[in-house]
Amino acid sequence: MTQIAFGTSGWRGILCEDFTYDNVKTVVQAIADTIKASGEGHKGVVIGCDTRFMGQRFVEASARVLAGAGIKAYICERDTPTPVISYEILRRGAGGGINFTASHNPPEYNGVKFSPSWGGPALPETTGEIERRANAMIGTKSYTELTLADAVKQGLAETINPHDNYLKALEQKVDFDAIKSLGKVALNPLYGTARGYLDEPLKARGIPYTIINDHLDPYFGGQPPEPSEAHIPDFISLVKNDSAIKLGLATDGDADRFGILDADGSYIEPNYIIALLLDYLIRVRKLEGGVARSVATSHLIDAVAKKHGVPVYETPVGFKYIGELICQDKLVIGGEESAGLTIKGHVPEKDGILACFLVAEMVAREGKSIRELLDRLYGEVGRFVTRRDNLKLSPELEKAYGIKINALPAEVAGTKVVDIVTVDGTKLLLNDGSWMLFRKSGTEPVVRLYGEASSEARLAEVMAAGKAFILG
Repeated sequence: MTQIAFGTSGWRGILCEDFTYDNVKTVVQAIADTIKASGEGHKGVVIGCDTRFMGQRFVEASARVLAGAGIKAYICERDTPTPVISYEILRRGAGGGINFTASHNPPEYNGVKFSPSWGGPALPETTGEIERRANAMIGTKSYTELTLADAVKQGLAETINPHDNYLKALEQKVDFDAIKSLGKVALNPLYGTARGYLDEPLKARGIPYTIINDHLDPYFGGQPPEPSEAHIPDFISLVKNDSAIKLGLATDGDADRFGILDADGSYIEPNYIIALLLDYLIRVRKLEGGVARSVATSHLIDAVAKKHGVPVYETPVGFKYIGELICQDKLVIGGEESAGLTIKGHVPEKDGILACFLVAEMVAREGKSIRELLDRLYGEVGRFVTRRDNLKLSPELEKAYGIKINALPAEVAGTKVVDIVTVDGTKLLLNDGSWMLFRKSGTEPVVRLYGEASSEARLAEVMAAGKAFILG
């Protein structure tokens, strides 16, 4: 029998295997019971989905279960970006949101993400409660359903379109007038939910753009809907071969992650984008507050924070922890190396749409390419080079991993280990400012090895040492 387990971004599964109607309805019933127990059932729940197979059907099924539990469902009329659902929860004062998305995962996956009334991804205590309730009900069909017609009749279901309200709110956070001076931009929503969100603000202002992959395709063009360098060769080629394009802006399947191309088509690592925006928002926008980054994210951010005299909050991996700090108004910006960020006064959730427009604003107002901005920043705070590798473990190595990670070396690649951070995984800080992080996957025999150093050559040494330690 399938057990429901919520990871860093909800419960995900393969369609028709573990992601079935019965399991989905059971999870939704568990969410309904959790919301009612919190006393917020009367506020209703926003429900949406990305562009995956059966998304809208799962939305309707969950609305029927919520109605059966006496909770009103606000049903998004089309596939909807994750940050838009977050914004709508807050705008309506809803009791929470249910989002059917598997984000950047391949097309055979779908998922359920729950956001409580504060708008960010649910914290572990909440998802733990949902897990317990769902697993106690699996296979029992403990949910009850109303038909959608009856739910509408009883005021327990309503179709909504959150598009305009979200874009109106975005106008308060992005200087679109500045972007007018940028020139032509290229857009790539990767067949996902950012269609009509990335392009419409530009179209409305007469800002020139070209767009690809802006039609529905649940197969995502044969690639995972992830705007990383490996999965957007068509977009890189487009920007490289059109000298009029000043910037390439891409989002993932549910528009909570971003992918940025410089004017020459070169892909810019998300780590560096977060650091550049931190510097820009403090120096040019004059925003006040600290910065949050996950334990796996570049210390270039720390160097920029030091330059401006602002605090750094290091969090476990998972945007919920950054979202919590946004809610407490402690941050100028919060971000993760996996291409998620948000800013002060915005939703406590990753927003790839906002990220793209902020980068466009920064490049337009600074009058420099991203590479030029990055080189200038390196000149001020030092150079940082970051990488991540996935190390596959044999059954023997997986068995030995726990022993190994409890017998850490005192020296790595000829340099002394000066501190060990165990916020999430095991992170070794070295005397020369380099670091490496080991994080074991909870779902597969893989160790994620992250590393950072001041040069490519030094990073190669650090990564080789990390690999040898795990696989040797």
